[in-house]
Amino acid sequence: MTGSGKTGRRQESILARLRATQREWRVEELAAALKVNELTIRRDLTALADQGAILRTHGGCLAAARATQESEYHERVAHNFELKRAIGRVAAAGVKPKSTILLNDGSTTFHLAAPLGGCTPLTVYTNSIAMIAELSRFPGLELYVLGGRYHAQLHYLGGTLTERVLEFLEFDTVFLGADAVGRDGQCQVFNAEEARTAQIMLRRGRRKILLADHTKTTVAGNVAYATLADFDLWVTTRGIAPALLRHFRTLTAVREA
Repeated sequence: MTGSGKTGRRQESILARLRATQREWRVEELAAALKVNELTIRRDLTALADQGAILRTHGGCLAAARATQESEYHERVAHNFELKRAIGRVAAAGVKPKSTILLNDGSTTFHLAAPLGGCTPLTVYTNSIAMIAELSRFPGLELYVLGGRYHAQLHYLGGTLTERVLEFLEFDTVFLGADAVGRDGQCQVFNAEEARTAQIMLRRGRRKILLADHTKTTVAGNVAYATLADFDLWVTTRGIAPALLRHFRTLTAVREA
């Protein structure tokens, strides 16, 4: 258990970074990220190490009892970390206990996993292998993992088996990410298989929510799987140009984290 008050929140933030990125964090990195001095971070690391939650290294720390391997997925999860974490908190606030939800394997939806501990009892389906350890921490959360072909670099299950399983399921809410959101409202990912799976997921939800920070409007994807009009809500972050944001709001409801 972490401490209470500011200390507890700071220590939980350290653990969140370790779980999400699966790499060593240096003391100076953590101090800069959390806006405290290095002595404070060293005290936090000592307390977390005493609890068995982390392993101290020369100048930093690692998550305890977790295989530390950097991958393309963990790099994505770490990119714009605070933006994605803010989106996860806002999205979780709208999750009703006793509901059944689906989280796809996106790097932003990963940041929804941790706040779901406060939404139990809850049933969660996902095709993300990376989310299993995060979601399985919570009593009262019933976790189902969709089968399929394992994609090692992105730590998810996909392909025709996943798609066939999805066709037999229905969800109260589906949460999906996007690699890019075009000015015309197209929600894009990087390959056709991801797009096909996302389209099926979208059809299986009574409520559909897009999780994508504002920087996704400045990059390009490869394959469109939906438009903003297909979603009931888009949870994003501040930073979209006002005129473009007004246009997006003609397509769907937008909530800024």
